[in-house]
Amino acid sequence: MWQWIQDRFRTQGSDTGSWGEAIAASWLQEHAGFRVVTRNWRDPNNLRREIDIVALDGAVLVFVEVKTRKRAAAVSGRFAVNQRKRRALLVACDAYLRALPVRSRPGTFRFDVVEVSDPGAAQRAREEAGVRHFANVPLFRTYYRR
Repeated sequence: MWQWIQDRFRTQGSDTGSWGEAIAASWLQEHAGFRVVTRNWRDPNNLRREIDIVALDGAVLVFVEVKTRKRAAAVSGRFAVNQRKRRALLVACDAYLRALPVRSRPGTFRFDVVEVSDPGAAQRAREEAGVRHFANVPLFRTYYRR
């Protein structure tokens, strides 16, 4: 019984997260002019390290964390990226940069958060998701080099 409950909620959460990431990727391409390089990138050395979206904004490489929230959520997606999550994202971004060939590493990169407000599974077909883009959220030190 307990396993059934865990599986049921895990599936719903991942479906909602995947839905939010798809909405965010589409929005970034259509409204912000980004070119999505990859989605759900995982570090081959540690699969727990994940970056939701890696995109290019002109010549700037952008690491994007997507937070899908219910419309009535008390905490904004930007503020849901707490200190623990920031540390994990920094390690994942560092691993991504190390995985790139030296010649193709970007000169400039930044971290963004995209918040997708979810009207609920039953309303998704009828209502449009709300998207808020927070560009250049502090994650890297000022003189961070990789």
